[in-house]
Amino acid sequence: MFGPKPEIKTRAQLAAMAEAGAITYAMLEACERVADVGVSTAEIDAVAEAVCREAGGRPNFKGYQGFPATVCISVNDEIVHGIPSPDRVLADGDVVSVDGGCTVSGPGNRRWHSDSARTFIVGEPRPVDVELVEVTLESMWRGIAALAGASRVGVVGRAVEAVVSQRPVDGRELGIVEEFVGHGIGSTLHQPPDVRNFVTRDRGARLRSGMALCVEPLLTLGEPDNDTLDDGWTVCTLDGSRAAHFEHTVALWEGGLRILTLPDGGAAELAALGVPLADLNA
Repeated sequence: MFGPKPEIKTRAQLAAMAEAGAITYAMLEACERVADVGVSTAEIDAVAEAVCREAGGRPNFKGYQGFPATVCISVNDEIVHGIPSPDRVLADGDVVSVDGGCTVSGPGNRRWHSDSARTFIVGEPRPVDVELVEVTLESMWRGIAALAGASRVGVVGRAVEAVVSQRPVDGRELGIVEEFVGHGIGSTLHQPPDVRNFVTRDRGARLRSGMALCVEPLLTLGEPDNDTLDDGWTVCTLDGSRAAHFEHTVALWEGGLRILTLPDGGAAELAALGVPLADLNA
């Protein structure tokens, strides 16, 4: 069967997404800056919303399928979709993942989306948690780099799996959460194609210039098996192991890539991986 086709964006539409991405970057920077021992996840969420709205953006998570906050904040064994709460106060050594995005008005009188996530540690970190964060970050960048010159989106999963297999933590491979994957993005938050973080027999959708994709591996220190809490959103590991999550919105354009959720397009990171930086202003 044939599913919905990926949305192909113009240069101007991708530029609008980069504007939204710059706001999202500022939101996540502010979240990490204010996160500290004794700070509640609700306080962090309030900062994210203030930064977004003051910059002229509109939070795209808030109200999405009923989600009640501007960003998802997942702590320790919470993998993704954690709901900020005044009762969830950060403690020394907590592993914190923040996931969020925004929209801006752009071409076609439409709203254009961005989406990004990062994981950081509050207070004094455990060495094993530092490795978890480092491997997850590397797997995201390797997944992004694999898109350059590729014909099918399935290259992302192969790249993520390669990093995980080559960088064991505490004597074992990290778990790859398969229930939650990356996605296309543009005039809506979630679009085809799926961007899996693992290898399947299906090579995935064909890649074309003008596509925008969210690459977002979610890794665990233990088994990747998980369950959703009674709040209907927060996803936790079954074995209580900690998790990490990184995500960027990536544009494919004229033989290169551009990270729409980094102000400089990811110039240094892409150069280090030998990937051409796409120019949306030419």
